[in-house]
Amino acid sequence: MVDVAAMRNPVEAAPSDAIISCRNLWKVYGNGASGLTGDLDLTPEEIAARGWVAAVRNASLQIRRGEVFVIMGLSGSGKSTMVRLLTRLIDATAGQIMVDGQDMLQLNDQKLLELRKRKMGMVFQHFALLPNRTVLGNIAFPLQIRGASPQECEARARELVEVVGLKGRENNYPSQLSGGQQQRVGIARSLAGDPELWFLDEPFSALDPLIRNDLQDELLRLQSKLGKTVVFITHDLDEAIKLADRIAIMDHGEIVQIATPEELVLNPANDFIRRFTSKVPLAKVVKVGTIAIRKPDLPSILPTVDEASTVEEVASAFRDHQGPIGVTSSGKLVGTVDRDQLYRVLSGTI
Repeated sequence: MVDVAAMRNPVEAAPSDAIISCRNLWKVYGNGASGLTGDLDLTPEEIAARGWVAAVRNASLQIRRGEVFVIMGLSGSGKSTMVRLLTRLIDATAGQIMVDGQDMLQLNDQKLLELRKRKMGMVFQHFALLPNRTVLGNIAFPLQIRGASPQECEARARELVEVVGLKGRENNYPSQLSGGQQQRVGIARSLAGDPELWFLDEPFSALDPLIRNDLQDELLRLQSKLGKTVVFITHDLDEAIKLADRIAIMDHGEIVQIATPEELVLNPANDFIRRFTSKVPLAKVVKVGTIAIRKPDLPSILPTVDEASTVEEVASAFRDHQGPIGVTSSGKLVGTVDRDQLYRVLSGTI
């Protein structure tokens, strides 16, 4: 039996790990709200009494270099406003945003533009491809804006065409592509400048389920190859669980909890998170390492599974193996897991 209460609470990244850090971030709309400064301490009732709307309320988070960080919530929760604040497409009412050591809110327009060019790639729900440009032309466009040579632009665009699986479509125009193919062009274009930070705001929500699933797989493949820091916005919990290293769940402008998918399900911060995650099958999020029996000096046991794998991912290993299976950490055997433990997770009874 897993001791849920004993599971660690989500711990925010240490400053040395964080490429993005925001503290006490607010975005308030309404007459007079733009003049607010400093650390705000307003209750929802006080905000409503002044006729204001707080799209983001007192949000603090840190995003680790190289992780896939998902911000999710229902419609109107503030998730898209949050990503626009982090990229400073809109200005915060109050708070602080640090990106790789730079205070975003203190940058002038020129320095902000340079930061976006050098460090950020963005993909949105609407593809916004240039209809008069081919696939190559669309992908090369950001490099042309940066003043790269025609040869460099074409070489990088052709490289990215292969990366996103569009080889053979180089000379097609957007109108000649499917929705999924258009989004692949948008992904490739956002990667043209080799950004360190990759922001994706509900990029797959307009696509049908099969194409959406394929592009989620493609995103994970690209991330494993490129190692970007990804900030992904979605309202779909299944998508968040599939993609995220950590998830921030928002509700009415507030960040309610930041945790791994497993922590969210096994250790919800409150009833809202508990209801939000109640339909998630445990096998999709519980890691083998969580349920493993730790044993020193184990004999060699075959087969073995990695402790970071989910129960769903390793269930097939028990088809032809009756006894315990070894659990490894960084290649070293650290414990075992047996069928009874597996079945308890699969049946939702841990």
